[in-house]
Amino acid sequence: MQKIVRNNFKSLNGQIAVPADKSVSHRAMIFAALANGKSVIKNFSDGQDPHSTVEVCRNLGAEIIQNGSEITVVSDGKLRSYADNIYCGNSGTTMRLMTGVLAGQNFDSVLTGDESLSKRPMKRIIEPLTMMGAKIQSDDNRAPIRISGQELVGIDYVSKLASAQVKSCILLAGLFANGVTKYTEPHLSRNHTEIMLKAMGADIVVEDLTTSIKKSKLYPIQIEVPGDISSAAFFIVSALIVPDSKILIKNVGLNPTRTGIIDVVEKMGAQIRIVNKKEVCGEVIGDIEVEYSELKGCEISGDIIPRLIDEIPVIAVLATQADGQTVIKDAQDLRNKESDRISAVVAELRKLGADIEETSDGMIISGKTELSGGVEVDTYNDHRLAMSLYVAGLICKKEIY
Repeated sequence: MQKIVRNNFKSLNGQIAVPADKSVSHRAMIFAALANGKSVIKNFSDGQDPHSTVEVCRNLGAEIIQNGSEITVVSDGKLRSYADNIYCGNSGTTMRLMTGVLAGQNFDSVLTGDESLSKRPMKRIIEPLTMMGAKIQSDDNRAPIRISGQELVGIDYVSKLASAQVKSCILLAGLFANGVTKYTEPHLSRNHTEIMLKAMGADIVVEDLTTSIKKSKLYPIQIEVPGDISSAAFFIVSALIVPDSKILIKNVGLNPTRTGIIDVVEKMGAQIRIVNKKEVCGEVIGDIEVEYSELKGCEISGDIIPRLIDEIPVIAVLATQADGQTVIKDAQDLRNKESDRISAVVAELRKLGADIEETSDGMIISGKTELSGGVEVDTYNDHRLAMSLYVAGLICKKEIY
């Protein structure tokens, strides 16, 4: 499908509500299926990936009733074997988290995905799960993943990678393992799993960069999923780079492990403000006010990267409109997303006239640069790249398509 983006408006003004947070939606569904009783999830994401998780949990025996964006999950806390392959669609979160869950069950499972998901690396979860006693077979550490359910034992695992998906996979396996499972990460990655498991009664302790969990039973939850800050990022950047813009984004999840983009745009000189903050089930929620700003380049690296890894494509667009040089480093995991996001972002923004250079673990962007447009761009079937290019199209001199 081809979409034409034109710069045929003066500014962006008003207030919006962004789609529900996918990360929280995934976890709420999986944890509800593991809890004994009735859970209610309000404002569940309508994205394809979270609904892959819904179908997986339904196939594994949870009773799931959907009424618009509200989902009721009834479970006795026990999963059942599924006779066919369990299809995860394009969702890496579904596959990685469910591998951790299914490794400790008393039945066998096969997890499959679409062509894109089948290319994504799974060694990062297979290796620690195997240390816990899991029996997993795969082709070159990629899907399909064949799991022979086993009794697991806790381990003390130190990860070289700050990944919420890997962390969540091992902690979920720890729910079914004998002894204590400890997971230590090099930098703090998003912690929705830890927050929600604690709210649902898991025996879990967080100390700095180490999380410990013991075999636990989960209790049902009632939760309202906040707006997704990753979705809000596109509107934040749009308002910052389109002259005379001012917008209010309502009810956005402001978990500190996810707000790296706010820290970065503040560092770049953005006019941005958080109002109406509150806490729901341990998650911070608030409204974001943002308006057009004169920006300056900066370095983005180190422990902030896990807090904004998904937002780097649109941050690259933002950097084209900042005075000076913006250097993004330590983001090599972008090469393992739905596309190689480093190469893809650099190639497509260059088409638009950006001064951008690819590095092994990121990119260097020099600005401020007028984007010319007038070309066809490739989204690589990657939704975050597609949205980032759409935002870039808002300020191109000519339409893009």
